[in-house]
Amino acid sequence: MFAKLAASAALRNARAFASRAAPAARASAMPLAIGAGAAVAAFAAPLALEGPRTIAGEYKTASERSFVMIKPDGTSRQIVGKIIDRFESRGYKLVAIKSVVPSEELAKTHYKDLASKPFYPALVKYITSGTPVIAMVWEGKDIIRQGRRMVGATNPLEADPGSVRGQYAVSVGRNIIHASDGFDSATHEIGLWFNESELAEYEPAAWGQIMADN
Repeated sequence: MFAKLAASAALRNARAFASRAAPAARASAMPLAIGAGAAVAAFAAPLALEGPRTIAGEYKTASERSFVMIKPDGTSRQIVGKIIDRFESRGYKLVAIKSVVPSEELAKTHYKDLASKPFYPALVKYITSGTPVIAMVWEGKDIIRQGRRMVGATNPLEADPGSVRGQYAVSVGRNIIHASDGFDSATHEIGLWFNESELAEYEPAAWGQIMADN
């Protein structure tokens, strides 16, 4: 009988100790749980971008986009395919393309930063002359800067021989092609020439290999 009473008392004491210890154990474990949760949240959070995402993608990422336009002289000389091949062979992705004869309003808006230049009226007249331009959006890592390098200097006589202008042009008035000169201008120009619904979202078969860093 005494053994049963002793065992019962011991069981009650053990339960009471467990009840008192449980809140303390939970309290001491809480900082660890919070720390682990913060670590997981930090790991899962998206990496900081180089800039805001716009219609031109994300600056300095593989989604960066640039506006490229083959001008009427390039179209009339039938070298559109050769120019496109340069960008495709480099590994960049064509996400939009169309042939269009620009309106005077569109041409003036596109070249509004040149409105004070003496050649501005002739430039607008030339772009709207009736021969279509080929408007394109290209995507890929550093496409804005690399696109400008591939296009070459504004004056073809100063352009590198391997560039589009260095190979195909000799006159600054007929320099074949235009490419956005910065992320802000790419955002503006893509939005000016294209609706967002016209920009294709897809991944070429070799995209991961082309854009990989390791």
